[in-house]
Amino acid sequence: MNKLAVVAFGGNALLRSGQRGTIDEQEANTHATSERLLILINKNYDLVITHGNGPQVGNILLANTAGAAMHGLPDMPLDVSVAYSQGFIGYMIEQQLRNVLKAHDLERDIITIITQVLVDREDPAFLNPTKPVGPFYTKEDADKISAETGSVFKEDPRGRGWRKVVASPQPLAVLNQKSIAKLARAHEIVIAVGGGGIPVFFVAENKLQGIDAVIDKDLASALLAVSINADKFFLLTDVPKVCLNFNKSNQQAIDRMSVKEARRYLVEGHFDEGSMGPKVKAAIHFATHSGKDAIITSTDMLGVDNGGTRISVV
Repeated sequence: MNKLAVVAFGGNALLRSGQRGTIDEQEANTHATSERLLILINKNYDLVITHGNGPQVGNILLANTAGAAMHGLPDMPLDVSVAYSQGFIGYMIEQQLRNVLKAHDLERDIITIITQVLVDREDPAFLNPTKPVGPFYTKEDADKISAETGSVFKEDPRGRGWRKVVASPQPLAVLNQKSIAKLARAHEIVIAVGGGGIPVFFVAENKLQGIDAVIDKDLASALLAVSINADKFFLLTDVPKVCLNFNKSNQQAIDRMSVKEARRYLVEGHFDEGSMGPKVKAAIHFATHSGKDAIITSTDMLGVDNGGTRISVV
């Protein structure tokens, strides 16, 4: 019987620092990442792939804004923009992975599932929007848009301008998780929970509705991995191992962390919320609720024995 792995693609797997984000660049990056997945496939892992969408959904929002300004087109809400990005990124991963499989004489169906994720409308995160989305604006333009739409803007800490911020609520349940598990266990490759999933809530009994929010894709991926009883959870990023004192003279790479140690390092401030923090929290969630290992590593080290940082219960 095959093992089941959930592999969360980090932004670097699709779009790398310094690139413009052309489709050619993204396809080349996706193809390279797909080549690494062969290692897991050859180790008899069934696969569920999740992915981020930060740059892509930002471009969609920017296109919406431009279209509204130039042609009077209706602006699309954030949940619809996330759905757009799931379709386009899923298509890209599906195509490039299929190309890789065919080049190695492997045959698998690859299915992209547009995934909704349930959140709580009363989540405290809605009172304190923190997740930046979309393009940068001047203070004057940000104030104008805020006055017209009620959107909240915050200044970028690196001085690049002002960006809209939205809530990032906790994911409660991944919809269609039974179908995701059934397809994956049937040896099909499933792409799901793109960008953390489309955030939805029950506006009334038995009535779902989208909401203006962004769910952390690593935490949503961890929730899915637990729900479908995955054997391994891989979180791909742009460094081979998690480090203490990152980018300092006393930087120290970590081979293995217990959940207790990982929580202590979080409290001590080793893992920034804008980079490694969400991945460590997602790994803690998976290890705690499944009793199995989560591995944080770079794309180049995926599937390598003793590669990456392993987070386990003990």
